Amino acid sequence: MKTVRFGIIGISGRGGVYLDDNHRPEEGFEIVAGADIDADAREKFQERFPHAAVYSDYRELLNDPDVDAVFIITPDFLHREMAVAALDAGKDVCLEKPIALNMNDGIDICRAAMRNRRKLYLTHNMRFFPVIRKMHSLIKSGMIGVPQVLWCRHFINYGGDAYFRDWHSERKNTCGLLLQKGAHDIDIIHYLMGSYTTSVSGMGMLSVYDKCRRRADDGTPGKAVWDENNYPPEDCEGFSPCIDVEDHNMIMMQLSSGAQACYMQCHYTPDSDRNYTVIGTRGRIENIGVGEGAKILLWTDRMDKRKEPDAIFNVKPMPGTHSGADPLIMKDFREYIRDNTAPAVNPVAALIAVMVGEKGHESMRGRGDRLDIPELPEDIMDYFGGDKI
Repeated sequence: MKTVRFGIIGISGRGGVYLDDNHRPEEGFEIVAGADIDADAREKFQERFPHAAVYSDYRELLNDPDVDAVFIITPDFLHREMAVAALDAGKDVCLEKPIALNMNDGIDICRAAMRNRRKLYLTHNMRFFPVIRKMHSLIKSGMIGVPQVLWCRHFINYGGDAYFRDWHSERKNTCGLLLQKGAHDIDIIHYLMGSYTTSVSGMGMLSVYDKCRRRADDGTPGKAVWDENNYPPEDCEGFSPCIDVEDHNMIMMQLSSGAQACYMQCHYTPDSDRNYTVIGTRGRIENIGVGEGAKILLWTDRMDKRKEPDAIFNVKPMPGTHSGADPLIMKDFREYIRDNTAPAVNPVAALIAVMVGEKGHESMRGRGDRLDIPELPEDIMDYFGGDKI
């Protein structure tokens, strides 16, 4: 069995999750190189993997002939540059979502995979959430008839900690949080409904964090913090000197199937949850929670008033981060590059999620007009099998 040798670009922060799960010499997978601009991260990586090469410049890692495939776990604005360079260097690529900040950059990445005949994988790990997979199964079974409408409400109580203290707070780095954070949910809306968005209209604004106390604009990089005591936002401090992304976002989505969807996202709620409600011609389902203690409620019989669900499905989380989704998506990538199995996430699906976010932001920053989602070039759709959602 040939050993697949991994290099990881971005070994600090979320990159640590990829270090935990992908060094499996007994299974034929080995981490042989890491790259990061942070000296402390490089030192800790070298202590943990003394056999591995460590670099401060990702380009040196890409020039390492011992590296077969790379994980790119870096800020969004670096994705296009690094992914294209890795694919051109002949490496298979596992890239953190979102694929890019806009459609054109995403197309560049896809075309780099095509011309080099390399594999490109996107970490839309919500497709592996047990509660999402169960909802998908119930919808596919016909239990609620033909799905016609989906509503997604995304409550983000840690928004001020994770997105308004560092690079996420600026449009130039993310396009906006509808795209950056919402790409997950937009992809899941397509996955549950079985069709892509064809047009979108949006509203949103910066309503809270522009009024909060900022740190000094002295060039010191921001850093996300995680503290449940950081609430309400108006009582907190240390936010980014520059904040120009919206802190709540709403879009209406027309799907190619004729069905419609709505996505709502807020970064200053006291609670945190994702709630998907799907209504079909014969019933509706909705989830309560996505992790520990998650449930799916099903209604199929009509009553004059809201009643207890006709069925309740308790969904057990899997072990591991993100309700067990992270280990599963990394396993899916490993099997894809070695065994050529079909990946759970198509690059086209990841790119269309970005395109919906990009056009949604364009709509909300204008007059809320309904904007069409451009069609991707046929060669990209054909190469990646873009009809497979």
